[in-house]
Amino acid sequence: MRLDEIVARLGGTLAGDGSVLIEQVAALASAGPRQIGFIVSAKYRQQLLTTRAAAVILPPQFADDTSLPRLIHPNPYACYARVVALLNPPPARPLGVHASAVVHSPVPASASIGENVVIGHAVSIGENVVIHPGCVIGDGVTIGADSLLHPNVVICHDCCVGRRAVIQAGAVIGGDGFGFAREGELWIKIPQIGRVLIGDDVEIGANTSIDRGALDDTVIGDGVKLDNQIQVAHNVVIGEHSAMAGCVGIAGSTTIGKRCTVGGAGMILGHLELADDTHISAGSLVSKSLRRGGQYTSIYPLEAHDEWLHNAAQIRRLGKLAQRVAELEKQLERMSAGVADDTCAETNTEAGA
Repeated sequence: MRLDEIVARLGGTLAGDGSVLIEQVAALASAGPRQIGFIVSAKYRQQLLTTRAAAVILPPQFADDTSLPRLIHPNPYACYARVVALLNPPPARPLGVHASAVVHSPVPASASIGENVVIGHAVSIGENVVIHPGCVIGDGVTIGADSLLHPNVVICHDCCVGRRAVIQAGAVIGGDGFGFAREGELWIKIPQIGRVLIGDDVEIGANTSIDRGALDDTVIGDGVKLDNQIQVAHNVVIGEHSAMAGCVGIAGSTTIGKRCTVGGAGMILGHLELADDTHISAGSLVSKSLRRGGQYTSIYPLEAHDEWLHNAAQIRRLGKLAQRVAELEKQLERMSAGVADDTCAETNTEAGA
């Protein structure tokens, strides 16, 4: 595409020759002719002087650092993402139902149902839905228009997926939550009778599992982005436009607010509440509700093993140390009270004299 056509599609300000042809996006250091680079951070400004890119995407503060044709945008990273999507549309799948698919529900003519897909009874599939090979769609499932399911996705019975969802390969939506009741030495399975409700514009990563509710539903709000290999337990609620990196684990019945983020391998215990705009650092354990938004971290700093053992031993003593400090504070209070009493007595004696 011509650069001026890209600007007309995506917005921003054009500077320089808009007729330059762009075939692909690349990093500034490796970009060549007919490729557009991008710069977000000042630490890459020097590369603007040496890049062989045909054009660049950059913020207004860097607009005068190069004479190359450029797309000036206040959020160059988001603009880069849209340019990549514009120049790299997903491969088209053939419309219709493949002969190897087993389909028990009506499918719109605009949908694409791949090889060996199984679609159960009373399933509702929206317009332009693409279901790649090997997916299994249970009875009573709803999939909104323009959604994309990559290979081997499983959506269990009665779950609902909104519009424009992207579900990556191997994800399981609506599997049984981990619910068991103890009876003597035995564990009695508790049937999970809730659903999973997924909003619009949600993306779910590869091999991520979202369990159905035990009684109420598990709910994933509009615009939520979940990375690969995340575990979302039963009855969890994730608010709109939250995002979580790989290997996050969320225990049952936790409610997470809007616009929250959780770094990779973050762990959130069950029956907690996280306020809107809460941000959890990677590797952190959340063991209590967070009623106010903000950044939270619970990572113990990495250090040499011998030092870690020494510090861990000191941490084990903190409880006893706190108790001793409390006792000392009480003693000081009693001593201070005694001194005050003696001072008052002396003052009274002198006054009487």
